[in-house]
Amino acid sequence: MTPRAEYPRPHFDRSHSWSSLNGEWDFRADTDPGWTRTITVPFAWETPASGIEAHWLPVAWYRRRITVPSAWAGRRVVLHFGAVHHEATVWLNDVEVVSHRGGYTPFEADITDALRGDGSGEVVVRVSAPPDKREIAHGKQRSIPRDDFDGVCFTPSSGIWQSVWLEARPATYVAALKLRPAEGLDAIEVEARIAGPSASALRLTLRGTDTTVEIPVTEGVARAVLPVADPRLWSPDDPHLYHVDARLTSADGTDEVAAYTGLRRIEAIGEDLYLNGRRLFVRGVLDQGYWPRTGITAPDDAALRHDLELAARAGYNLVRKHLKLEDPRFVHHADVLGMLVWAEPAATGRFLDESVAAFEEQIAPMVERDGNSPAIVIWGLYNEEWGLDWDIPGDPAKQRAAAHAYELLKALDPTRPAVDNSGWTHVRTDLLDWHYYDESAASWGRTVAALMDGEQDDFPVRLGPDYVVRKKLAGAPSQPLRGLPNLNSEYGGGFTCVQRAWHLRWQTQELRRHDRLAGYVYTELYDIEHESAGLLDFERRAKDLAGVDPADVNAATTLVLDVVPVAPGRDLLSEAREVTVPVRVSHHGAEPVNGHLHTAWTPVFGPAPADPGPRGPWIEAKPFELSGPAGVRAALPDGWTSGRLHIALVSGGPGGTVVARSAVDVDTHTAPVIGDDPSA
Repeated sequence: MTPRAEYPRPHFDRSHSWSSLNGEWDFRADTDPGWTRTITVPFAWETPASGIEAHWLPVAWYRRRITVPSAWAGRRVVLHFGAVHHEATVWLNDVEVVSHRGGYTPFEADITDALRGDGSGEVVVRVSAPPDKREIAHGKQRSIPRDDFDGVCFTPSSGIWQSVWLEARPATYVAALKLRPAEGLDAIEVEARIAGPSASALRLTLRGTDTTVEIPVTEGVARAVLPVADPRLWSPDDPHLYHVDARLTSADGTDEVAAYTGLRRIEAIGEDLYLNGRRLFVRGVLDQGYWPRTGITAPDDAALRHDLELAARAGYNLVRKHLKLEDPRFVHHADVLGMLVWAEPAATGRFLDESVAAFEEQIAPMVERDGNSPAIVIWGLYNEEWGLDWDIPGDPAKQRAAAHAYELLKALDPTRPAVDNSGWTHVRTDLLDWHYYDESAASWGRTVAALMDGEQDDFPVRLGPDYVVRKKLAGAPSQPLRGLPNLNSEYGGGFTCVQRAWHLRWQTQELRRHDRLAGYVYTELYDIEHESAGLLDFERRAKDLAGVDPADVNAATTLVLDVVPVAPGRDLLSEAREVTVPVRVSHHGAEPVNGHLHTAWTPVFGPAPADPGPRGPWIEAKPFELSGPAGVRAALPDGWTSGRLHIALVSGGPGGTVVARSAVDVDTHTAPVIGDDPSA
């Protein structure tokens, strides 16, 4: 069976005339005497799925024989590579057809003239994957010598790691289709780029409608506006897509391609984000795009979709695909499912002219490949000053590099917010985001409050066991600290599953306390190798989260408790058996919400019971405005010295709907124990 046999490029579809080259290829290391091994493409040579499992191999070769279908006679044959890490040179029948640098971006070669007369040929690919990756774009792949951020890096993925395929097209063809929603969200603006020697005419059709336009091609470009009657706007609730079919006619023949987009607008207005004119609160999760036996390649198409579905089940509305231009089919599934995406290129590891250039080389291909996607609502660039030697504040040259990357991106796509340097010091950005990790729930809450209230503009960052620095939000006088959407884009804490779940619950709650916040991104969806920070393990299996349901934590409507928790299992210490818990509602829906608060007890770490328990006080909340507190009073059951108090907001009277949940673990043993937070 051919691995990854699905058409690899759904955003620019020529699937009526293609052939997959995934599967078995001959393989040899540069030092091997001959072609004695085979590799399964498209899996990196370090992975078990490749059949090779070679580590720190700097150069290797691939070989495969091809035969072009006879039905393609008279057309140009094009060889496509989705991505090869890091530098590839390709020959067909001993003729060099293309060379490409950059391990995350696609490339192609017209191989027609190098084919034999019968349409056959031998493809040979030489791949260089230097162990020292610090000066190239490599994201989270481990380098030797090490990156400064080596502790959060993983096994490299070298060689061909995305699909390889052939396509047939005429000599004059559609090279790109750029689709963007019109300002009024009632039409699609189309820009087609045409390549080839002949004069041509382009016909565009909005699939499923009577809308068709014929437009001339002038100097290789054709533009049109396709009106949409009764437009359906793309959103997570209704991820409706519009498909555009393009037919190019010339003396060289007819070329047909299809693309799609959604009618949606993402914008930052003041300190808020808006999607289609409605306020958006980002509830995001970090996804680094690694799998146990296949590295940075998904084992199959279903795995890409499955990760998005897992994020949605956990209550998230956005996935931050971290430091990786992911397989285009991931973006496609997000478009179809309605999952918002924060997309960003792979990081470099050192600040040199060459590494800055390597980083910037990813920006244009990223926007061209994925710019039609309605799901992508944020473009990221640098992350935590990786590739800038952790020193934007101290070096004007590094400030200029971050600003220049932002300017390059915005020149290509002014329609989406862009982040110059996620998490740390900003120079030019549309979103003021910050990464903050803290093992103390109490100090976490205080620092978040100070950042949100404007009392401080910096926060601590631990770079080593005994090395803590303070990172400022602004790295240039021109960068404002107010007036932009403010997001926490990495957080989490704890080492065991119980600790991780505890921090997820309480830290997320503290973020929801602040109406100024535009959203958050939790670290992370699943474990990767040694990094056990996921809600799921590396195999995407559920962990024991001590009764915490992430879907409750990340719901559009959730409860915020006025409690400074002490430790897992000991959130609230009380000598008295009866406790009073002030409860607030954070609500990010379109309409107000109200109802009664109900309470029920389980043992500590118990999951929420099906019956929300007896009715308590009434509470109501407006959209995007933290409610005032309502005091919930409850006594531990007879004979209990500790327990978990579950609190549910139920709307609609007796037998109504549970719209929000939270919980607090109560312990009557008030003496300090090991593990208590002394600052709580």
